[in-house]
Amino acid sequence: MSDDKKKEAAPQDTGIRERKRLETRQRIAETALGLFVKNGYDETTLDDIAEAAEISRRTVFSYFSSKEDILLAWQSGIAEALRAAVLAESTDQEPFDAVANAMLKLASAYNSDDNIVIDRLLRSTETLRASKQVKYIKQEEAIFQALITLWPQPGRQQALRLVAMASVGALRLATEAWAADNGAHPVSKYLRRAFSNLKAEI
Repeated sequence: MSDDKKKEAAPQDTGIRERKRLETRQRIAETALGLFVKNGYDETTLDDIAEAAEISRRTVFSYFSSKEDILLAWQSGIAEALRAAVLAESTDQEPFDAVANAMLKLASAYNSDDNIVIDRLLRSTETLRASKQVKYIKQEEAIFQALITLWPQPGRQQALRLVAMASVGALRLATEAWAADNGAHPVSKYLRRAFSNLKAEI
């Protein structure tokens, strides 16, 4: 094969490998979630996941370092999505309203049975509950960074930090209420209520 043909084939080969890698990662995550629901999080082993996904335990470890890592992967990217959504908001509104509007626009991502199951699993053990708290801290930081980009005045940073903290608190209460109701209504309904209650009190 000529050098030119090798150059043409390389990007295609890379694309195929990346697609297969993503497919394998997704298969592991979906298999693990099914086993967590069926058998329980603590009762499910990495060997169980590997066997059900029809891959080796070594392959599982090449994608995920632990069961917790697999479970948290289902909610990876939320912090970055929040940051991007807030940055997309207009500054012709109060920061609190900007965050609320950004969250409401993202709310459709929570409307799935998988997210209800994941939320319950994350509250099922002390270790996972601690991981859930770390997730909220990352979301708060992402929102705060977006806010200080939109409103860069140094004197506003402490107030903007409070906006980020309160907003994540509202999101937390809204998603917990939604999960407790088994997703009976869109999560946006709970989110609007949480922000309305918060704004009324402050």
